[in-house]
Amino acid sequence: MTPFGARLADAVAGLGPLCAGVDPHPGLLASWGLTDDGDGLARFADACVEAFAGTVAVVKPQSAFFERHGSRGIAVLEELLAAFAGSPTLTILDVKRGDIGSTMDGYADAYLGVGAPLGADAVTLSPYLGFGSLSSALDTAADAGRGAFVLARTSNPEGAEVQLAEFGGRSTAQAMVDGAAARNAGVTPLGDTGVVVGATREHGLDLSALNGPVLAPGLGAQGAAPSDIATIFAGLQGLVLPAASRSVLAAGPHVSALRAAAESLRDELVAA
Repeated sequence: MTPFGARLADAVAGLGPLCAGVDPHPGLLASWGLTDDGDGLARFADACVEAFAGTVAVVKPQSAFFERHGSRGIAVLEELLAAFAGSPTLTILDVKRGDIGSTMDGYADAYLGVGAPLGADAVTLSPYLGFGSLSSALDTAADAGRGAFVLARTSNPEGAEVQLAEFGGRSTAQAMVDGAAARNAGVTPLGDTGVVVGATREHGLDLSALNGPVLAPGLGAQGAAPSDIATIFAGLQGLVLPAASRSVLAAGPHVSALRAAAESLRDELVAA
């Protein structure tokens, strides 16, 4: 399979940089007039596939909101990922997995291996057992033409005590960026290992050597505007995927309105 970085670069060139969140939390299901169960979840997922496939470059399903429905929710998530796999739109499954040894291998088999049952084009990973603990997942992803986004500088206030802690003259967050950059070195047009950096604050990171993608949550309801993105990520060697969920999903449940909201935000990002 073509490497994830190359596929992502092509998708963004064709469909713009917006990453649309797929977050079926209970309040949203209720606002769409859907039941908070497997049936409501399936109807929500079908609408998102119809609205976003071929409209945006990337979607980001939040695994937790599917997992809370048990085995039926996981089945809906599998079906959602499979539906997008047949479209021009790539998927980043937001699972934030991170562990060591055989446990990390198990997560890699579930999400990143060839034929993985919950296979997405990429997943989010938590590196706070050490960046090196992710090696098996990153290697498995590369072998299958998939990618990963490693948490670096998140927008939640609690993150600062870990992410801004310094050792050896650099912050933990910068060490995560540097680890991703080492994986991406020399890859064209773009490496497969991205980082997660919130779009709602000045991050203070040197992204000039990343040569990979930045997943930037916080667009829309969380406060970041399209015009902020170029300023916040000035100097990046790679590309930015500004992610928005609530501000787009609020347009549902009608597919046409949902698609229009995604197109409007996508076009604002391109113009900015």
